[in-house]
This record gives sequence, C-alpha cells and structure tokens, in this order.
Amino acid sequence: MRSDTPLAKITSTGRFLPPQVTTNADLEALVNTTDEWITGRTGIKERRLAEENMSTAQMGASASFDVMAKANLGPNDIDLIILSTATPDRLLPSTACDIQALIGANNAVAFDIGGACSGFLYGLSTAEGYIAAGRADNVLVVASEKMSSIVDWTDRSTCVLFGDGAGACIVQKSEGRKGIIGTHHGSDGKLAELLYRPAGGSLIPSTPESMKAGDHLVKMAGKEVYKHAVRSMTEASQKALEDAGLLGEDVDLLIPHQANMRIIESTARHAGIPMDKVFVNVDRYGNMSSATIPVALDEALEQGILQEGMNVLTVAFGAGLTWGAVVIRW
Repeated sequence: MRSDTPLAKITSTGRFLPPQVTTNADLEALVNTTDEWITGRTGIKERRLAEENMSTAQMGASASFDVMAKANLGPNDIDLIILSTATPDRLLPSTACDIQALIGANNAVAFDIGGACSGFLYGLSTAEGYIAAGRADNVLVVASEKMSSIVDWTDRSTCVLFGDGAGACIVQKSEGRKGIIGTHHGSDGKLAELLYRPAGGSLIPSTPESMKAGDHLVKMAGKEVYKHAVRSMTEASQKALEDAGLLGEDVDLLIPHQANMRIIESTARHAGIPMDKVFVNVDRYGNMSSATIPVALDEALEQGILQEGMNVLTVAFGAGLTWGAVVIRW
C-alpha cells in the first residue's frame, strides 16, 4: 500500500465529440444487423463518427483547448503533453507533436502512448511519475481516437462497437489528500492476436494486396476478449484498491472503460460495486478506445455525479493485451 499522501491530482477535465451521430438504424443500411441485435449484445444505441477530413490531432487539440480553458491555463503553461491513441494520424512523427503545434504549447515535451483502450490510465500514471520526479508542473494528458478509420465496415461483429472522440485532463502536484491514491497496470503480449491490426507496420507494411484483404483493419476474437477483459479489469480493480487501502464498498463512483454493457456490468459485479455507483455512457458513444474514461470523467463532473471527496475507481482493458486501474480521491 502506498503513502496516504497523493503525489498528483487531476485538476480539470475536458472533451470533444464529433457532431455526427450515427445510430444503430443507420448501421442497418451498411451491414446485416439490427438495433435489437446491437443493443442486446452491447448496450450501444449510437456513436459519434468524425468527418473524413477530421484528424485525431484535431480532436485532441479541441479537447485540450476545452480543458485548458477550464483550468485557466494558457498553451505556454503546459510542460508535457502525453497522448494516448490507437489511431495516430501518421506513424512519424507522434500525433502528440501535432497536437502541440495545433494548440501552440511551445514549451511542452510531447509524446504518444500506445496502450490502446488502457492508454489514458497509463498516461495518468506517467504524468504522476513526471510530477513526482519534479520534471513537470502542468501535464496535459489527452486520449484521442478516430476508431472509424480502422474498423472494417463490412464486419458487423466489430464495426457496431466503436466511435470517435477525445478527452483530456490536466494533472498537477497534489497539495493535500486529493489525487491518485492507488494504481495497477498489466499486460500480456502472448495474447496480442486476440485484438490487433495484422498489417500496416514495419513487420507487414501496407501493400495493395494487404489493403484489399483488409489486414490494416481491426481484427477481434470477441468471446476471448470478453473473457480476458472481465478477469483482467476485476483483478486490476482489486489490486488498485489494495494499493489505495480501500475495499469495493469504499468506492463512491466506478468509471470503467466503456467497451460494452455486459463487460461493465460483469466488472462491477465482480468488484462488489452496485450499478447505481457506475457511470455509463456507452449507449451514446460506443467504444472510443482510450478516450472513454476521460470523456466519462468530464461528463460525470458536468452532471454533478462526480463530486469532491469521492473515491473514484477507473479501470480499463485493451489490445496488447493491456489493462489497468487508477483510484482517485477527488
């Protein structure tokens, strides 16, 4: 168990969601599916999809401007930009550097994290480390995902799950009892091919043949991913709570990765947290990969659900396989 004195805290949150709403009825015109089929298996009713010319960096920059305005910080006040994304605009340079340029954060160091759906929580812990080491005062942690650009729109088992969006937060030094009080992260690369994109990197560069075969798009073994997601998110929650010196009954609000409703409900049940203490918006946005938790944090604050003094558990699971949980005293 760590010290009771937090090293870092989230001081502000922000988000950006593309205006285009795509409903399950809209998807019925694209693939062989129905609203009943999607809702029954995932809980998703609609999602936001970015326009073709809207980039991951642009969405991340919009979320960044939102959070900086709420924090009363200017671009030059930012020391570090950590971007979580599974959908970088290009492989070189990092999309974090593109966000830096778009927001004018001339004094910041910027880099990407490739933790897939767990990436925002990895970014929080990275920010905590920089602050604890005295290397940064104002850290901008961004998660921006254009999942619509990497899904196979002919595969009804995956294309119905995902949406686009961006969330962000400012992390600063904690000066009291508020802040990050427990963490746990894990990964298992042996299970990488349960959720991955086969081609498009240096091992298998994109070719006309691989593009035609759709090997640059997301492939997922849904049943296996579900099984590992529930187990890993439950374990991460328990270990992060142990690190914080808390039990499931001490949690005031659970904000899980919004993958699908069945995973959310199973994770809450195994963690001993009733659903009336769980924040859910997967029905409106689908799975936005690492952007789900920061968007949910910002909405929970805006709606008055997340309040000062609460013990908040955040937990995620994603490709890698990766998983993690962070406990925050708000």
